[in-house]
Amino acid sequence: MKEAQEEVRRVYGGKGYVDESQLHQLKYLGAVIKETLRLHSPGPLLAPRENYESCEINGYVIPPKTKIIINAWAIGRDPKNWTDPEKFEPKRFLDTMVEYNFKGSKFEYIPFGAGRRICPGSTFATPILELLLSNLLYHFNWKLPKGMKVEELDMEQPFGAAVRRQNDLILVPIGYSP
Repeated sequence: MKEAQEEVRRVYGGKGYVDESQLHQLKYLGAVIKETLRLHSPGPLLAPRENYESCEINGYVIPPKTKIIINAWAIGRDPKNWTDPEKFEPKRFLDTMVEYNFKGSKFEYIPFGAGRRICPGSTFATPILELLLSNLLYHFNWKLPKGMKVEELDMEQPFGAAVRRQNDLILVPIGYSP
């Protein structure tokens, strides 16, 4: 959070407020969002699909008209595709020549689906999310309540069709003025 906050305040510091004009400069914040979606895909199981023709995957023949459910949660944590996959490491999206985006062109990163069936709202939601987070990071410093330590955060998630926290995250906002 500290690095993302420093980036936002550096980019918007002279302005005194956050708007859409400089969002493209927030590379680290974008990497934080991508890493969050890699670990916590909004829908851990993507919408069911059906193949049109027979195909073979890892030696298994999949006949036509087979209903397929893709496990985006497992793909985002696959050690074949990600170094230290359980660790939250946004820099993995900065220190690479591969461009990971939400279009589903890299099948190791598909938080919103892939191919023709990608979530149509993702292109609308991404800049809104960037703007919201930028404003929260710019205007507030954040701390855990009552001396709580980061290691004490409960990151459990219940099983379900959508990913959410088991227990609410409680933070204390402290106003910031440049």
